[in-house]
Amino acid sequence: MKKFIFLLISIVCTFAYSDELVKITKDIPYVYIKDNGVNVKISRIQDTANRLTDDYAKTSRTCPPFCIPKIKIIDGVKTIGELELIDFIKKEVYTKKGILVDARLKSLYNLETIPGAINIPFTLTEINSKKVVDSLFKALGAKVKPDGSYDFTNAKDIAAFCSGLWCAQSSRFIKGIVKHGYPVNKIYWYRAGFQAWKLLGLTTVVHKAIEAKK
Repeated sequence: MKKFIFLLISIVCTFAYSDELVKITKDIPYVYIKDNGVNVKISRIQDTANRLTDDYAKTSRTCPPFCIPKIKIIDGVKTIGELELIDFIKKEVYTKKGILVDARLKSLYNLETIPGAINIPFTLTEINSKKVVDSLFKALGAKVKPDGSYDFTNAKDIAAFCSGLWCAQSSRFIKGIVKHGYPVNKIYWYRAGFQAWKLLGLTTVVHKAIEAKK
C-alpha cells in the first residue's frame, strides 16, 4: 500500500505546477525514475543558450557503417520518439513492467546514459549460444520450457536505444532477440537514440566515474 501511495504521489508531482521555463511538454515539466536505486528527475536543461559540445554535436559520420536507417526495422516492432519513451519510463520502467535497454557497449553506457536504462550490449544477442540466450531471456522475464522453447507470457516489454540515428547497435540488438523468438509486440525502438535525447536537453546520468589522465 505504501509503495502504491508513493508511486501515486510521484505521478501526481509530474503534473504539478512548475515554474520551469523549458518543460518536456506544456503539461509535463518533468518526471521521476529510479536509477540504481536513486530517484532521478528527468527534465530539460533550463539554459536556453545551451549547446552540445561533446561528440554528439557531430553531424556527419562515414556511411557505411554509420548510415541513416529506415523508420521501421521489423514488422511488429514499434518505433517511438522521446515523449513515447518518457511515457514508457514513467509507466513501464518505474513500475518494473518494462525494461529500458541501452544496447551500446558497456564503456559508453558507463560514460553517460538515459536514466533508468540497463546495459545489454548488442554483441550479447549476436553470440550463437543457447546458454547465453537462455540467461538473457530469463533476465527479461521469459521462462525456458522443458523442450528448450520459451514461454514469453510474463516477459517484459522492452524499449531499446543506442547512440543516435546513425547507430545500428540497438537495431542489431532487436534483430538478435527477435531471431531467437522474443515477441515483436513487446519491443519498442527509440530510433533517434541518445544524440536526440541530449539535443533536447533531457537529463542524463553517469554510472561510472571517468578518471582524468594525468
